[in-house]
Amino acid sequence: MYKILVKRDLIPSVKFIAVEAKDIAAKVQPGQFVILRLTEKGERIPLTVADFNRQLGIISIIFQEIGRTTKELGLLKEGETITNIVGPLGQPTHIEKVGTVVCVGGGVGTAALYPITRAFKEAGNRVITIIGGRSRDYIIWEKEIGALSDTLIVTTDDGSYGIKGLVTKPLEEMIRDSEQIDQVIAIGPVIMMKAVSHLTKSCGIKTMVSLNPIMLDGTGMCGVCRVEVNNETKFACFHGPDFDGHLVNFDLLMHRLKTYQTEEKISLEKGEHCR
Repeated sequence: MYKILVKRDLIPSVKFIAVEAKDIAAKVQPGQFVILRLTEKGERIPLTVADFNRQLGIISIIFQEIGRTTKELGLLKEGETITNIVGPLGQPTHIEKVGTVVCVGGGVGTAALYPITRAFKEAGNRVITIIGGRSRDYIIWEKEIGALSDTLIVTTDDGSYGIKGLVTKPLEEMIRDSEQIDQVIAIGPVIMMKAVSHLTKSCGIKTMVSLNPIMLDGTGMCGVCRVEVNNETKFACFHGPDFDGHLVNFDLLMHRLKTYQTEEKISLEKGEHCR
C-alpha cells in the first residue's frame, strides 16, 4: 500500500499527489514513469513521475482526470492508499551538457518536463522553457519550472496570459532570429510534439519527444504502445518513452491513439453509473 501524503487541485480536472514510495524515490530518474493500480482488480495505468525526494522517500505525480481510473484516483484523499505502484519504468532521459536546451511543455506535459528541466540545468546548460495551455486557467507549475529556467515563456491559445498562440510560436521566432539552440525536448499532446518536431527538423536541431500518451502495460509485453521510429517498430514503455522526434511516425501514432476510444468511453460511463 502506498499512502497519499499530499493532494492538491492544480487546474480544472488536473490534480497533484505526493505519495510515500521509498524504493521508487531512491532509484527514479527524470523521464521515467510508474504503473499504478488502485485496487487488486483495478486497471493498470502509467503516469510520469513529476518530482521525487530521495531523502523523504516521496514521489510526486500530476494527472488529468480523463478516464475511469484517473477519475477514481482523483477521488482519493490524503491519508488514503493506492494498492500497487511499480517503478521506476522506462529509460531515463539522456542528460548531458550540450549548451542551450529548449524545453517545451504543453498542458499536463509540463509536469513530466519539470524533473528533466532541472536535470539539464544541473548539468550546466542554459535552459529556455516554453509552456502552454488553452488559457491562463490551464497553465500549471509556472513558478516551479520557471525557477529552474534561465528564461521562461508562457503561451495561451486564447491570449489570456503570456503570448497568444501555440508553444511553437516563440520557438519558431527563436529559430527565425538564429538564436543558438543545441537541443529541444518536447512533452505534451501528440499533435504538439509533432508540430515541434516538424519545426526543428528543417533546421537540424536535435529534438526528443516523450511518447508516454500511448503506454499501457509498461513492460513491453502487451504491445499496445507500438510506435514506428525510423521505420522500425519500438515499444514506448520499454525502448522509450523518449525518442528522436524527427524519426517518429506521428501520423500512425495519432491513428493508434484512437484504437480504444469506444472501450474507454464505455468504461467511463460504467464507472460514473456505479458511483
